[in-house]
Amino acid sequence: MSNTLTDPSRPTRPAIAWIGLGIMGSPMSENLIKAGYQVTGYTLEQDKLDRLAAAGGTAASSIAEAVRDADVVITMVPASPQVEAIAYGPDGILENARPGTLLIDMSSITPQTSIDLAKAAKDRGIRVLDAPVSGGEAGAVEAVLSIMVGGEQADFDVARPVFEALGKTIVLCGPHGCGQTVKAANQLIVAVNIQACAEAVVFLEKSGVDLTAALDVLAGGLAGSTVLTRKKENFLHRDFKPGFRIDLHHKDMGIVTDAARNVGAALPVGAVVAQLVASLRAQGDGDLDHSALLRAVERLSGAQV
Repeated sequence: MSNTLTDPSRPTRPAIAWIGLGIMGSPMSENLIKAGYQVTGYTLEQDKLDRLAAAGGTAASSIAEAVRDADVVITMVPASPQVEAIAYGPDGILENARPGTLLIDMSSITPQTSIDLAKAAKDRGIRVLDAPVSGGEAGAVEAVLSIMVGGEQADFDVARPVFEALGKTIVLCGPHGCGQTVKAANQLIVAVNIQACAEAVVFLEKSGVDLTAALDVLAGGLAGSTVLTRKKENFLHRDFKPGFRIDLHHKDMGIVTDAARNVGAALPVGAVVAQLVASLRAQGDGDLDHSALLRAVERLSGAQV
């Protein structure tokens, strides 16, 4: 069966199915609608489906309905088990999407899950890219995400216009699974960076320094980072409304530490931060933004948080 990716007589802009409309998925799908794509979405929460419809998309009642007429299927769900749940089985993507469909998984999952999915999809004539993102909720809303992609060059070239409606830094990192490996490294860097910023914040405040002034000048020097710029207001106002939840960063730290062990890479600082993330989650802060690592440092420093 032909689709816009294989038949030049059909419209050039592919029909998109979007599965998973959470903190990231909702604004990302809306950016595709703004860019002129037809988007049919499915998720478990009715209010998220209503939001998609209000933005000009089409709400589907099942995965099968969403993907049936799609040229491109994009998934954005929390972790490997959810990807497997929506991809496999009689009600899943692989069983119901047409041959020739391009499946782009933008979730952050284990590299092996992506490799296995690509293999299973190939047997059904479906092409796959793993394309996790970095930038958090703000990056999703502003369409400035960094998108790290694993898969075939030809499929990446087809997907590039879609990616350009979602992000600014778009790189093919290698074959299937490589996007996830780079995302794991990204999450390692982000977690360690947030932890360092949190420790600096507590040190500065206990020293009696004006925190706003200190963070402004730090952001302008070598200590400056996207993390500090994006999370500065969170630190200043103790605003931990989730842009990226501790629960999800805990999952990602598990991915990177396991993957690093498999290839023989030592992560001494990463291992410590992974434990601090796990500790924060165990204390009931899993639903907070990952900038809430500040709360863990405050507790260790004697504050009642």
